[in-house]
Amino acid sequence: MAIFHHNLFFTSFLIFCKILEVYSRGPVYTPPDVERLTDRFSRLSVNQSYNVSFGGSNVHVTNNGTSVDLSLDKSSGSGLVSKNKFYYGFFSASIKLPAGFTSGVVVAYYLSNANVFPHNHDEIDIELLGHEKRRDWVLQTNIYGNGSVSTGREEKFYLWFDPTQSFHDYSILWNNHHILFLVDNIPVREVIHNNAISTAYPSKPMSVYTTIWDGSEWATHGGKYPVDYQFAPFLISMTGIEMEGCISNQKNIAPSCSRRSLTSLDPIDGEQFAKLSSKQSTGLEWARRKHMFYSYCQDKNRYKVLPPECNV
Repeated sequence: MAIFHHNLFFTSFLIFCKILEVYSRGPVYTPPDVERLTDRFSRLSVNQSYNVSFGGSNVHVTNNGTSVDLSLDKSSGSGLVSKNKFYYGFFSASIKLPAGFTSGVVVAYYLSNANVFPHNHDEIDIELLGHEKRRDWVLQTNIYGNGSVSTGREEKFYLWFDPTQSFHDYSILWNNHHILFLVDNIPVREVIHNNAISTAYPSKPMSVYTTIWDGSEWATHGGKYPVDYQFAPFLISMTGIEMEGCISNQKNIAPSCSRRSLTSLDPIDGEQFAKLSSKQSTGLEWARRKHMFYSYCQDKNRYKVLPPECNV
């Protein structure tokens, strides 16, 4: 009987700890139903889509080429760069993040042409920032156009799931009409291409990057919580690679796909991707109301005069 009571107490204690863990991470939210953009595009193998950018010894292709592991250790981070450059398109990857103490670790899925246009580059960023709290990751989004790096356009979100337990889709839709940032197909941010932001709207061909690196100097309160390498290596796994859009050729000749009008011959820039559906609008409102905790358009300490697109 004593053994029974001991086992019952131990089981109850474990259940209590699990409940405490869930509640310590905040409320659990169920996202609204939205269209699955990731179902509209073909999956690519790692070798079809990427080359190694840096840290080759920390890059390991797995599952017959359908997925890849990237790691950060004391010697190096690691990264991939797309074989093609794109004028616009839909870009997505399913990523599982490292668990444990990840302060200062930065996982980035982004588009950039900084290597080609060092003084007036474009960039569209999804950055996942390890946090000083043991299980928290922060999602940060940002854009630059034509070298507009003096104006940070960051927005930050808490995720509504544990990104270390399973794979989740992180996606970017970029065309002449708007830029969408999506998490598990839920839009979390829309940047509409209008006159207010036109000079800072990404417009030149970009490569797609996936990287993991040490962001200690800026990612956690100016380096207050640097990467602790006693927990290394920090490993991410990526699968579900999707890249579809207007490919730039090596001779910089204007592409055959047009950015000038809505046309069924140019689907990523076409009518079905020109604006949000009603379900996507509901998802966007939900994500921003429930999970966004920072927007540059609300940061009047940083900007005495807010960037023009904030007033539209």
